[in-house]
Amino acid sequence: MSRLKISAISYLNTAPLLWDFEHGKAGADFDISYTIPSACAEALRSGTADIGIIPAAAYATIPDLVIIPDIAIATKRAIRSILLVSKLPLGRVQSVALDRSSMTSVALAKILFAKWLGGPKEYVSMAPDLKSMLGACDAALLIGDPALQIDRKEYLTLDLAEEWNARTGRAFVFAVWAIRRQALSGRDAHLISDKFLKSRDHGLKAKNLEVIVQGWAPRLALSPESIRTYLTQNVHYYLDPPCLEGLKLFYRYGAELGALPPAPALRYAARIE
Repeated sequence: MSRLKISAISYLNTAPLLWDFEHGKAGADFDISYTIPSACAEALRSGTADIGIIPAAAYATIPDLVIIPDIAIATKRAIRSILLVSKLPLGRVQSVALDRSSMTSVALAKILFAKWLGGPKEYVSMAPDLKSMLGACDAALLIGDPALQIDRKEYLTLDLAEEWNARTGRAFVFAVWAIRRQALSGRDAHLISDKFLKSRDHGLKAKNLEVIVQGWAPRLALSPESIRTYLTQNVHYYLDPPCLEGLKLFYRYGAELGALPPAPALRYAARIE
């Protein structure tokens, strides 16, 4: 039987999830490629990948996916890597450049504006180049490592996860591991899920997390403390009940406001007891 193909993201926040695939034996069992979040979703949609760390929004747009249980890229507070960067006070913003590498954050921005931040805006999909984005629009949505590298003293910024939490009291889920249901045919879903759960757990061990911190700090030109705080305090790696409540609310608001199609019920690969 051929090896399953994984589509992954080369952002800092995925590094703990990929620990065993990059540093352990799990990598030998899969073919891994790296891309941006929206392209991970497209790889599952087209069938060029079997497993992907997909934007949560993509689950509402791709049929026949199942989620690996208990793993997420989520937050219960500010996330720091999903920012609205504005050259005007928020109340005067009329146009927003949206990072085309994102899906979930785009939907979140549209929900926040529609419900609480002055109504829908003119949205323009653009590459994540802040200078070009702010040259074309009043504000820009940046995600991932480029957002972490922003000097927030130089700009008006809004952390979208923090705003979501303040408005709803809920956690927010940005991404999950998903598998095409067809790819599980003839395979042990328990075993597959277990590999991803163990990789997350190993990546979050203190000594391994410190390897990630020391490797990524110079790569992003950020201090080790900033990286360490981000991975241990801002990002939450568990799809626990509070995160599931937040995810379901996101899907409901997204469908009500036209930011997302209605999402199917959450379906899981075999749960590990």
